[in-house]
Amino acid sequence: MNERVYHLWLSGTPGVGSVTFRKLVKIFGSPKAVFEATQKDLRNVHLSNDLVESIITSRKSFDGDSVASKLEKKGIGFMLLSDPDYPALLKEIYDPPAVLYVWGSILPSDETAFGVVGSRRMTMYGREVTHSLTYELASAGLTIVSGLAKGVDATAHRAAIDAGGRTIAVLGGGIFKIYPTENEKLAAEIANGYGAVISEFAPDEPSVAGNFPSRNRIISGLSVGILVTEAAVDSGSLITATSAAEQNREVFAVPGPITSPLTEGPASLIQTGAKLVFRAQDILDELNIEAKKRHLEVRSAIPATSEEQAILDLLELEAKHLDQIVRESGQPASVVSGLISIMELKGMVRQVGVAIWAKVS
Repeated sequence: MNERVYHLWLSGTPGVGSVTFRKLVKIFGSPKAVFEATQKDLRNVHLSNDLVESIITSRKSFDGDSVASKLEKKGIGFMLLSDPDYPALLKEIYDPPAVLYVWGSILPSDETAFGVVGSRRMTMYGREVTHSLTYELASAGLTIVSGLAKGVDATAHRAAIDAGGRTIAVLGGGIFKIYPTENEKLAAEIANGYGAVISEFAPDEPSVAGNFPSRNRIISGLSVGILVTEAAVDSGSLITATSAAEQNREVFAVPGPITSPLTEGPASLIQTGAKLVFRAQDILDELNIEAKKRHLEVRSAIPATSEEQAILDLLELEAKHLDQIVRESGQPASVVSGLISIMELKGMVRQVGVAIWAKVS
């Protein structure tokens, strides 16, 4: 096997996390040397019986050439911790992944990355806040990092794409088994021109609950800061925020309505020192990041008529259902529907729910 493929074997061996991987390589010299070690050699370095058995069992079934061929066929590459293009920020954390499987591309510009996380059970408020803030951050040149989960994660990835920016999705399972399956198309869109889908787990490993804390440390490890837009107090998003704090990353949170349990997570973070965020510029200022000068057609759209301006005025403070816009505008439903369609094409408004529209700020 190619020397690099032995890294795939060792990192995918059950019981071998990133810390144990480094320990074994330090003892034996390389993953290949671990692969070739006798049972006696493995026991002589005081590994647990379970780990010794796991190493012996996994190497019997590992077909490196087949794994490499399958990755190549699916257009998936991988990075080793020792590679010069391995993300520099991620390399700084206590336990960086020994291997990163990459579908898509990680570019030097992705070093200025920012994590956006939150609840899978997102409210309309959470959707609007997440999309608006993430869109602005991506437009400013930050690469958006999240976990491809339902709710806030998927909305953050979508907002980065809508802004013509870049985004990195970090999986909690193998890259051959995108989870949740409903986000497979989003993952493909990200990989094919908008960034990368990455994982430290063996390609065929399913997403299980125990993997997500490991996934979360990668999200924060890749990022200069983390934003929690909406989350319950027991949300995994707060684990990501904790990882960020432990990695000396900045933590930001969005305040929300006190009647929502999904406000409690961000509120608790703010109480313990997270930076309160009202607008994307708050984050850019805190991180001392100068926004890139982007002249996006979507951002420069100007109302062509007084009727378009009237609809924008109605949506100034909150998203509204089409029926409500019709009532408040005093215009026939057919006229409002036509205007909304034109304004969506111009990038002035966007749909945030079934027949619910919001102003693109």
